[in-house]
Amino acid sequence: MKTMMILATVGVAVGLSACTDSSRARREATFSDRPADITCWSYGTQTFQGRSTGKISDREGSISFVDASNGRYTVIDGECRLVYDK
Repeated sequence: MKTMMILATVGVAVGLSACTDSSRARREATFSDRPADITCWSYGTQTFQGRSTGKISDREGSISFVDASNGRYTVIDGECRLVYDK
């Protein structure tokens, strides 16, 4: 009985992670190489406003991209809003 519970729990965890990976892959395929306007905040204070040249990587509370204004690779921690071009 204990083994069945463990297997069921592992099965649910694997199934949920597959859904997350699928939605992440779909989002990246749709927006991966498109420029975006970026606005970020930390504790309610705006810390960055700018534009990316293309792909934006989003990983666990931080984003990374090439800043269109200076061509530098930039990493920002915090809450960010990304608005992609049509």
